[in-house]
Amino acid sequence: MSKKTLIIGAGGVGNVVAFKCAMNAETFGDITLASRTISKCNTISDNILERTGIKIMTAQVDADSIPELISLIQSSAADIVINVALPYQDLTIMDACIACQVDYLDTANYEHPDEAKFEYKEQWARDQHFRDAEIMGLLGSGFDPGVTNVFCAYAQKHYFDEIHTIDILDCNAGDHGYPFATNFNPEINLREVSAKGRYWQKNDAGEGEWIETEPMEIKQVWDYPEIGPKDSYLLYHEEMESLVKHIKGLQRIRFFMTFGESYLTHMKCLENVGMLGIEEVEHKGQKIIPMEFLATLLPDPASLGARTKGKTNIGIFAKGIKEGKERTIYIYQISDHEKCYAEVLSQGVSYTTGVPAMIGAKLMLEGKWQSKGVYNMEEFDPDPFMEELNSQGLPWKVMELGADENREVTL
Repeated sequence: MSKKTLIIGAGGVGNVVAFKCAMNAETFGDITLASRTISKCNTISDNILERTGIKIMTAQVDADSIPELISLIQSSAADIVINVALPYQDLTIMDACIACQVDYLDTANYEHPDEAKFEYKEQWARDQHFRDAEIMGLLGSGFDPGVTNVFCAYAQKHYFDEIHTIDILDCNAGDHGYPFATNFNPEINLREVSAKGRYWQKNDAGEGEWIETEPMEIKQVWDYPEIGPKDSYLLYHEEMESLVKHIKGLQRIRFFMTFGESYLTHMKCLENVGMLGIEEVEHKGQKIIPMEFLATLLPDPASLGARTKGKTNIGIFAKGIKEGKERTIYIYQISDHEKCYAEVLSQGVSYTTGVPAMIGAKLMLEGKWQSKGVYNMEEFDPDPFMEELNSQGLPWKVMELGADENREVTL
């Protein structure tokens, strides 16, 4: 019997997910793409039909409305819901899946629209509800979170008895030609970057604790293969919250992302004048949220694909013990923005998020990753996911380094 797949969200990532699901139609069967703006869905559907010959259906839905979501899930008879809408809408979509007893997948943890905070607490709290409904929820099946979690699980399975330190390293060396733009949803991107940093480590008593830093306080220059040295800044990122629970022997985990001086200068100016605010202000008798207004002025991330050149490099740098000896490995994946656009009409950041979302859903539908409840990526066998990465457009590499070696550049 043919499966039925519902994708919610028609931005840059939704475009990639829809394309890649259509390219794997033998698994995903009848595909429906839904968004608040159905014209976006129709454009994606037309492009997919022209390029692949596969016809996907489209629908309009307000993902903030549980009744609308339930009606759509029921009318589409979906076997799985792939949520690539806004992170603000994770909980409503999860609750609709519980009501309809349908499996769920997303790419980023829930965020409250009025609070710049990243945590899995409210999604993990739905674990028993998913178990009672006899369905599965897979959280964070993008690249970071997502592939980086799987890289950690793969390293743990094949390279280490214990992993002591992990640095997650995210480099986008793409150039879109604009003075300032964001590669994914501007509100989410700017809230993430302007927030205080955090990393996790064990203290002298052997207890794990979160260390808070000022935004962009900690920088290292990392030599990214095929890209070169780039300024990389410590941020908080949600995958660390689950990895500290599941990686054996972990003593420290950090997350770094690259930013150019121009981007940081623009962002600091916007922050200084209040444009990154998420609370309402009054302007000429109307209530507006500065961050939302800014998002309307910036280029749509989905429009960047045709003009973006360069590469991304995302991976993990892990140190630990194997058979009593110290070991260091670097697992990473490189994507080319122009090649991504040639395949699915999206730039590399959307591609590297959308392909893993499709892979996670594929493994769920095929029964290779399947259990009842709410899970993070590293809780499943990494091998089938890693195999799919190689065959679905995200080939990866493992670099074995000396025990004390790294690729940090000393200036």
